[in-house]
Amino acid sequence: MNRKVAENPPPSRDASRFSSLAAGEKARFRRGKGARPGADGGGRFAGMKFLLAGALLIACGTSGLRAEKMTYEQALARIPDRPARAFWVGDVADLPARWQTLKRGKTRVFAHSPGGRALYLVSYGTREPQPRRANFNSAIGARRPAAYCDRAARRKPVILFVGPVHGHEVEGLTGLVNLIHVMETGRDLRGREQAALRQLGRRCRLLIIPAGNPDGVARFAPRRLTGMRVEDLRFWGQGTRSDGTLRDWPEVKQQHPMVGDTVGFLGCYFNDAGVNPMHDEFFAPMSPEAPGILAIARAEAPDLIVSLHSHENRPALLRPAYVPLETQEDARQLAEETYALLAKRGLPHATPFRARAESGPRPASFNLVSALHHTCGATVFTFECPHGLVGPHACRVTPGQILDIELTLYEAMMRHALRRHAALRAAAAAAGKR
Repeated sequence: MNRKVAENPPPSRDASRFSSLAAGEKARFRRGKGARPGADGGGRFAGMKFLLAGALLIACGTSGLRAEKMTYEQALARIPDRPARAFWVGDVADLPARWQTLKRGKTRVFAHSPGGRALYLVSYGTREPQPRRANFNSAIGARRPAAYCDRAARRKPVILFVGPVHGHEVEGLTGLVNLIHVMETGRDLRGREQAALRQLGRRCRLLIIPAGNPDGVARFAPRRLTGMRVEDLRFWGQGTRSDGTLRDWPEVKQQHPMVGDTVGFLGCYFNDAGVNPMHDEFFAPMSPEAPGILAIARAEAPDLIVSLHSHENRPALLRPAYVPLETQEDARQLAEETYALLAKRGLPHATPFRARAESGPRPASFNLVSALHHTCGATVFTFECPHGLVGPHACRVTPGQILDIELTLYEAMMRHALRRHAALRAAAAAAGKR
């Protein structure tokens, strides 16, 4: 894996130039995946904004609603001045210092990115070792899933949270670092009491990967996109061509890895080798992030896995592709439970997806979420959180509401996993009596 990464050319001229800043199926729910370096905000760029105002009018038009071309300097100038939020985590630079203060969670490095940045796993709850006679694929072939993992024999369900594999989607990073703080102290980083969430977490084994693409997160200068526009999302997410034109979703996926002379600014979708971990070549990996995440799933056999993403629209649990309909229905049930909890708390949400098989001339992609299911058999899904953009189609949410949305999802996941696990153990006990 690492050898292939080393053979890739540099991501782009712009990616190399500005590397010092940090030294599934999207379907109808998103139009695009597309502050200053540090906490968030943009104080150090205030002067630059005035200097570049004229250039921005040319690039964006007088309405400011559309920008087909954008330079890196112009993108920096568009970052609004805004106060720092102590609970917001939009960078990976301070993660090692955070982990040094943990007293209950266990931390380990499970991979290094092409840019040399560590990928961390933070775990809570004791691992319950089990005899394993086969990998998941072979156990399914034997019609005996328990040959891989007898989930009913475990006392606690296991949940895997995969933080952003697209570096600009730091809403999930913020949520997971707050979840870690909740498990350590009983409060989130705002200081709000989260005793119920902590108690639910203690009844599970939690596996938390705060950032699945630290290279991309490090490249993300705004640190958050709240109050910004779709053009900013496109620049920082998908990046630009060499002539400065903005890329867009899903067109950006036509080139992968994102390397070569056609690349301008390398969007935060990609690691420093130009690989999007969501669409790695899982049978012949191009980069270390996805294989490392899959290895954790293989070893731990989680019951439930989420890949945390963000988009322009309302919070949405997306249909997992290339998994059994029963697995899709379980994810749909979780979607209904999550949306009900969001509605109860006055937070926005989408509508549940419909389970279906893959078909048609444009089937869904077999992405990291699909691969995770086929590695361990878990119920898997992608969650899309709103960025809090402004615009006619945007879901307008504040940073505080974004954190509430993330923590609500985690609570719904824990409740769902605990109910399913209790039912699984009850069914196994009843079968043993017959």
